[in-house]
Amino acid sequence: MSKANNRVASRARRKAVMKHAKGYFGRRKNVWTVAKNAVEKGWEYAYRDRKAKKRDFRSLWIQRINAGAREHGMSYSQFMGKVGKAGLDINRKALADLAMNHPNAFKAIVDKVK
Repeated sequence: MSKANNRVASRARRKAVMKHAKGYFGRRKNVWTVAKNAVEKGWEYAYRDRKAKKRDFRSLWIQRINAGAREHGMSYSQFMGKVGKAGLDINRKALADLAMNHPNAFKAIVDKVK
């Protein structure tokens, strides 16, 4: 008796991976083993970078707040400490946006915490 392979499921699995490889360069887009490795590596990078993105943005917000605070004679550390003591419940993302795009509003916050 011959071995059952379930070719339908195997083909569907390969087709799904090849669909993800669309747009890759060279053999990565049309040779099964190369494409499978490239797609799996891409998924690893995507998983890792979904975490890294959060760190990167927080770092960017801190740099922007620091630049805004230093224009008013404070360091980032001093400013965030005073924001906490003043009881202002505003996150870094919003503070960074104010520092970049609305300097007058950011100055008002700095004056309030000083």
